[in-house]
Amino acid sequence: MSTDDQQSVAKSAMRQIALLAGVVAAACILWSCVVFVDETEFVISERLGKIAAVYDRDEDRGLHFKLPWPIETIRRFDRRTQLFDPYGREVFTKDKKNVIVDTYICWRIADSSGESADFAKRPVVRFFRSLGGKELAETRLDSRVRSILSTQIGQVELDRLFQIENSEQAPVGEPANSLKTLSANVRELVIQRPNEAESIRDRLGIEIIDIRIKRLNFPSGNQQAVFERMKSERQKIAQRERSAGNAESQVLRSHADRQYNEILARANADAERIRGEADAESISILNAAHSQDRQLYKMLRALDSYEKIINERTTLVLSANSNLLRLLTEGLEGFELDQPIDADERSTQTNEVRPPLKNAAQSNTDAATSKPDSSREVSP
Repeated sequence: MSTDDQQSVAKSAMRQIALLAGVVAAACILWSCVVFVDETEFVISERLGKIAAVYDRDEDRGLHFKLPWPIETIRRFDRRTQLFDPYGREVFTKDKKNVIVDTYICWRIADSSGESADFAKRPVVRFFRSLGGKELAETRLDSRVRSILSTQIGQVELDRLFQIENSEQAPVGEPANSLKTLSANVRELVIQRPNEAESIRDRLGIEIIDIRIKRLNFPSGNQQAVFERMKSERQKIAQRERSAGNAESQVLRSHADRQYNEILARANADAERIRGEADAESISILNAAHSQDRQLYKMLRALDSYEKIINERTTLVLSANSNLLRLLTEGLEGFELDQPIDADERSTQTNEVRPPLKNAAQSNTDAATSKPDSSREVSP
């Protein structure tokens, strides 16, 4: 290939590169002229350092056009609610007790619905000019909340700050100086202090949605002492409740014992009455049975007397005409059924151990010669 042909090819390639660069540059310029506004953001368009357009309303969402960069530049701001959770700060109560207060702040850039058409009065423009971005806004909010919170807690004693109805539940109702009321007061003061002519929305374009105290804690150096004090107070309350419970228990127990004794006395009285009636009825039934056969009854009484008075250690001294003796010696033929028998008055018992009797004659001799102090004779 000759030198002229090489130069013509090179010039053609350069023209193609220049054309491609021009197309890319034109596309970039055209792209920089397009502005897309999302529903989650506010957009400010600046032309040579001055605000040319503000897209901060619902109807501004969508596609817009502007002059190419760098003539006009775009700044975007998040319009969604922001949650700012700063570190806990140590503050002092009215009674000089130090506590660590942990809060959170919900805020956002205020909407411009119903605002003036003047760009300078739009909340997002105030936010941009006074703060510039999210980091500086949260720093300003942290400083403002910490100052107001220190002042408010400095007017409240520690006991009132923790005032609750039940130690196992959240505060009930709306007691004075409760955490809920304190948070509401702090929010109102953050929005606008009494000595300020404009609210934070009018000055900085920030809308405070909520400020809450999420935790109260004691410094690590004071926690142990505070916990011991709380423990002793709870022990006093527990002892008081326990004493009241014991007193009530004694009252209930005494009442129950009295009712028990009354019921038992009535039951015993009823038992004695029923027992007396039963005994009377049994005696009447027994008398009726005995009256049907008096001879059989006499004989059974005599046999019962033998069972009571005769055992291995008993010595009987009976007269020859004793009805008991005749029943033993002669049987039913010699037993006089009409003669009364009282076994308790006719028995003689001794505890003296005697050798076995050899025969009946020897037994009669021994019985006749027995000593008065070891046996007693009962007349028939």
